[in-house]
Amino acid sequence: MSLKMVRESSVTYDARRINGPESVVALVRDFLEDADREKCLAVYLNTKNEPNAIHVVSVGTLNSSPVHPREVFKAALLCNAAAVILVHNHPSGDPTPSREDMGLTKKLAEVGELLGIELLDHVVVGRDGEFVSLKGRGLL
Repeated sequence: MSLKMVRESSVTYDARRINGPESVVALVRDFLEDADREKCLAVYLNTKNEPNAIHVVSVGTLNSSPVHPREVFKAALLCNAAAVILVHNHPSGDPTPSREDMGLTKKLAEVGELLGIELLDHVVVGRDGEFVSLKGRGLL
């Protein structure tokens, strides 16, 4: 068995470099806008903080979206990501992180440290462009 990376035609993301949670939210806005249930996305970055890929990790229910570290980091390994940013929405419109959000962030940071793929942030998106960065709140 062998694993070989195949580079397909380049996809250009509007945000050429991620330099904060605002640029992450702008990048994934179309994926999460008007969603009627929670969606969890992972944005994979190269060593220059440029997006390599965006992966839908989970689509859940009105108030939850199950995420397992295996699903987040499998795609990160396959696209040679140096770092990952997790982003999910709260359909209620309130971007306040839940206890589960904070626990998941801690677990993903630990797994990322073991794999050498840094979890840069976990951003929770609400309504009308509101968001909360767990790194910005000191929870990462």
